[in-house]
Amino acid sequence: MLRILGKASSINVRKVLWTCEELALPFEREDWGAGWRSTHSAEFLALNPNAMVPVIQDGDFVLWESNAIIRYLATQYGGAALYPAQARNRAKIDQWIDWQASDLNRSWSYAFMALARQSPAHADADAVAASCTAWSGFMQVLEQQLQRTGAYVAGAAFSLADIPVGLSVNRWFRTPFAHPDLPAVTAYFARLGERPGFRKHGDNGTP
Repeated sequence: MLRILGKASSINVRKVLWTCEELALPFEREDWGAGWRSTHSAEFLALNPNAMVPVIQDGDFVLWESNAIIRYLATQYGGAALYPAQARNRAKIDQWIDWQASDLNRSWSYAFMALARQSPAHADADAVAASCTAWSGFMQVLEQQLQRTGAYVAGAAFSLADIPVGLSVNRWFRTPFAHPDLPAVTAYFARLGERPGFRKHGDNGTP
């Protein structure tokens, strides 16, 4: 049985949970992280020295970093429809997974902490405004891509890239500030809502 360590409210843990749903892969999840068991305990640090969730244990195989985990699960457990072996098709999916982890994530981090989490450490109004502007800019990039594909982020079919990107889109809609009109992103969000895995682990009330 696959073991997943990490609290279910974590956006990175939810990537793994949603991937498991898409693969019909059974798992056992344990609550670790802020408010739960400490990731700074010796037990957890032996699995991930970065003290961050998620971590998986698949038999004697241990892996951390959420995007590495979802790639592994799709490759190991028959997820070719989500993550094809053909190099160019896979590269397009990897491109958007990595874009979400780097460009998109960095843009929304300050605004999300200030506006959704109401963190006292993120109270600089200028920094919030700059983060919102950068976030909106990258969402325009996503809008243009979805206009091109007419469906999902890497093409006409749902793929592994839609899991991290879809979770970020959920975070976009659930963070309270003035959003530009992005009709293709709005339609994409509705399209994701047809998937049970997204309803359970993406649009589940947790930004």
